[in-house]
Amino acid sequence: MAGHFEPLSGGGAAVALDEVEVSILRSLTVQLLELIGPGDAAGPDGADPLARLFAEGPSEPPSDPALARLFPDAYGDPDTAQDPQERAYAAEFRRYTENDLRDRKREDALAVVRSLDALTVAGDKAAVLRLAPEDCRRWLGTLNDLRLTIGARLEITHEDDGEALLRLPDDDPRKPMVMAHLWLGGLQETLVDALMG
Repeated sequence: MAGHFEPLSGGGAAVALDEVEVSILRSLTVQLLELIGPGDAAGPDGADPLARLFAEGPSEPPSDPALARLFPDAYGDPDTAQDPQERAYAAEFRRYTENDLRDRKREDALAVVRSLDALTVAGDKAAVLRLAPEDCRRWLGTLNDLRLTIGARLEITHEDDGEALLRLPDDDPRKPMVMAHLWLGGLQETLVDALMG
């Protein structure tokens, strides 16, 4: 089980994580939360549900490449879209969906941090993280968001780019992020397999 998810009887999945793995996952997820940004200051329980429903979000895609990957344009690349109507549709779609998408991504990442914080790792022994089916969905979303973010920072646009980055010398400052990208991909893949198995 070390390093990969396995199915649990009755649904869900489990993975054994050591102290370093927990620390890396938690740190990357907290950085993702910082990138996504804070939510409604009143919080989901304190906000007027009707006002939140009709609250308008941004109409332009994010300028940060990582955020642009997390919140892509609904109608293709806005920089290459020639049709003004298509750009207007994309802006309208973003205006009414991005805030909710940000909220979901934030909630998923917070659930990952909380589940990692609940683990007790003693010394060099790994702790087993057991996830219910709903928690697995949150983890899958966050693992995907982490890979998209790191991929954007590494300028990975195709899977071949990631493989080429593997050949970087060990002293290249990008190497740890390349290894994290691959490791997260392995976690994501084994979680999908555990849920389908």
